[in-house]
Amino acid sequence: MRIATVVAHLVTATAVVAAVGATPGRPPDVLYAAPSGHGSACSSYAPCDLSTARDRVRGLVAHARGDVVVELRGGTYSLTTPLRLGVQDSGAPGHRVVYRAAPGQTPVLSGARKITGFRKTDAAKNVYRAPVPKGTASRELFVDGVRAQRARTTQDPGGFSVSATGFTTADASYASWTNAPGVEVVANNGWKQLRCPLASITPGAAGGSALTVDPGCWTNNHTSVPNPSFPFNGAGLPSLDRVTWLENAYQLLGTPGQFYLDSDAGYLYYVPRPGEDLAKADVELPVAPELLDLAGTPGHLAPLNDTDWRATYTGAWNYSSGRHLGDLGADVHYTQNNGDAFSYTFTGTGIQVLTETNADEGDMDVYVDGVKKQTVSAKSTERLAQQAVVSVTGLAKGKHTVRVVKAGGDYLLIDAFTVIPDVVAPVHDIAFEGITFAYATWTAPSTAGYVDNQAGILWDPATRTPTRIPAAVQVHRGARIAFTGVTVQHTGTSGIDLADQTQDSTVSGSSITDIGGSGVDVGEVDDYYQTQPALMTSGNTVAGNVVQRPGQEYQDAVGVWVGHSRGTTLSHNDIGYTPYSGVSIGWGWGWASSCALQAKQGLADPCLHGTTYTGGNHVVGNHVHSVMGVLFDGGPVYTLGGQASGSEFVGNVLGECINGCNMIYHDEGSSLWNTHDNVVEFSNGSLWLNLWTPTIHDDSIHGNFTDTDRYNNSGTDIDLTPSTVVTDGRWPPAAQAIIDAAGPHLPPAPVLDDDDLRISYTGSWSSSGSRSYGDLENGVHYTQQDGASASITFTGTGISLLTETNSDEGDIGVTLDGADKGTVSANTAQRQTRFPVYSVTGLAAGRHTLTVSKKSGTYFLVDGFRVK
Repeated sequence: MRIATVVAHLVTATAVVAAVGATPGRPPDVLYAAPSGHGSACSSYAPCDLSTARDRVRGLVAHARGDVVVELRGGTYSLTTPLRLGVQDSGAPGHRVVYRAAPGQTPVLSGARKITGFRKTDAAKNVYRAPVPKGTASRELFVDGVRAQRARTTQDPGGFSVSATGFTTADASYASWTNAPGVEVVANNGWKQLRCPLASITPGAAGGSALTVDPGCWTNNHTSVPNPSFPFNGAGLPSLDRVTWLENAYQLLGTPGQFYLDSDAGYLYYVPRPGEDLAKADVELPVAPELLDLAGTPGHLAPLNDTDWRATYTGAWNYSSGRHLGDLGADVHYTQNNGDAFSYTFTGTGIQVLTETNADEGDMDVYVDGVKKQTVSAKSTERLAQQAVVSVTGLAKGKHTVRVVKAGGDYLLIDAFTVIPDVVAPVHDIAFEGITFAYATWTAPSTAGYVDNQAGILWDPATRTPTRIPAAVQVHRGARIAFTGVTVQHTGTSGIDLADQTQDSTVSGSSITDIGGSGVDVGEVDDYYQTQPALMTSGNTVAGNVVQRPGQEYQDAVGVWVGHSRGTTLSHNDIGYTPYSGVSIGWGWGWASSCALQAKQGLADPCLHGTTYTGGNHVVGNHVHSVMGVLFDGGPVYTLGGQASGSEFVGNVLGECINGCNMIYHDEGSSLWNTHDNVVEFSNGSLWLNLWTPTIHDDSIHGNFTDTDRYNNSGTDIDLTPSTVVTDGRWPPAAQAIIDAAGPHLPPAPVLDDDDLRISYTGSWSSSGSRSYGDLENGVHYTQQDGASASITFTGTGISLLTETNSDEGDIGVTLDGADKGTVSANTAQRQTRFPVYSVTGLAAGRHTLTVSKKSGTYFLVDGFRVK
């Protein structure tokens, strides 16, 4: 029955991806755009530019009989500001607006400035310099498609002590650095990465150096870290109390592949890698903050506290702060007198008033513009904070006054309110197919710092409210937006963001790689209280994608992040090579867990307790691997917070954990998960399951296959069946079926990394990542057991085994299509990586199976295979 369920999910996921194609039955209207397009004809003979094509679409949609298509010819569309699409650019169900690549061509929407004119300026350090316009701001550089690194110190330079304003060191050389306000201090601490610019570097009192951190950033990241607790963050507060590295000083240049941008002087400095010729290289400096922006109305909605100056309280109201009952800002206004009123005048189309429900609450009358609209009740058997008891929507846009009058009960509490400033009108029915989005930068951390919460969710430096890394491709309040076969790469931002309660939208069959922040974001963290379906994130799908190497700038970011959501599906993606978790889904910690469970966890009493609309989500058939390369306390898939309805976690293959990991990690508050028929491999000493605290409750966990029996179940009312443990890689048929079905099933690349699911490892194997030796994707699989083997079945005419050779390696046995091919040796005096120790060519075209096994030596390493 369980395998049948997995197969059913496979069929569903395939149907979802297939459904994103063109509208059948009617020929589309086609406009043509080109990088050098001009005029307004937008024809195949006279293509126009992108913005003109967009404007032309507006006149076609109303009368379209099928899709309206903008076909983009190949080449680079250089952007300094994003292509913006609003409600007026939408299609309709049955005839979408489609932006697609011309057949066989690659259009690239690029936010980079191409840099030329390099001259060597420091022969000793091999530093080259090129001019850029003064004031050019960027935090990234790419040379021939390879990310460069801002000049930085070595990892964990040591010798620093925390001072009242930053750090001190006995090393006097720091005081000689120029442009101190451009220097950034970075700290990796637990699950966070924290960044702050410096204010100054001065000689220390004892002859060393004193590094003064920007005062505002020092407050946010060290002395007064934002900590509102549930539903915005947990209790842990790692702070900027160490120096993991310093970056962005000219004096740090010298390491190949590093750069320094002197914005004020207008120069870019770079130290080329071996083999790079800057006279010929494609050097791209991202300058655009965003590449594509789709925006409906009203945009982002967030609750305002009851202390907002526009709120008016009439009668005998009292104010209570520091309540620790889950109220927004830990405060409320309250009254015990019937007839006392709260009023708020706003411009918009609606308002929601958040209050506390409890047994001592009662009725309230709601007036809009002087007319009574409804009577609602805040009476309940359980205390619940931040409840949207009053929801007034659908008003004509304009100036309105809402008035809430106490009509019964012992108390009326006003905690917060959310103004809906505009009509709810999503940007909708727009598709993007086969387009590449590349090169975007986010420069805010250079001046305000990076105030981390968790998983790429930050605190706004000014308001200290939740925010996040912006994305190169952003959808704000979208509906039926589809990204199919697109590429997002080489950014200092996140990749694709389905934000502001976007619904029924899809990212499928796409590649999101080499990303500064998170690969794909879905949903919000501050709409937990929402009761209106039109204002919820729902029905979105992320399926069949390759999401690799996120967090390249901000190492707390993840492959796919999902906040509060209903009916989100993450299906058959390949997610890997992450510095923190692969997938993070849910928010709120123990917010939705009962006060009794919070007390059982040892949290403060009274408790911070409310509700969320999250639920009905599906995490199905994903391959999540090579995670936790830098930070700690995460895992391949990490869930967080409670749900209003059940979700499913099924058919996933999770492997290659590097640091501080839990393979299936249902963290604080996680509830109503049906977690079954997953495969955990190469856990490398990690727990296959961690339910560490009682606020994790009512989860069902069964039918899983793992390579370890280690787990922790400290949850409440958990229906747990221990996993089937397989320690030698000989997975039973049911597990092998899950492995075979996982991932996006894309055509094989010519080079397969060692964690590709098509490679089977038999015997005692482990994996190792973050090695920094030059391995493919920075990791290998290895064994010390003679006879342990790795096999791959491939289609082609040749194959090479890529391994590491060294003095501790030995002989490797080779079998091809069942025939013994003898042995090869990986024993060399010096370390060599990505070495093709065995190669064969000239095979008959078709399927072949190569098996390699350890014969001697201390280690045998598999780094990958190259197929011909």
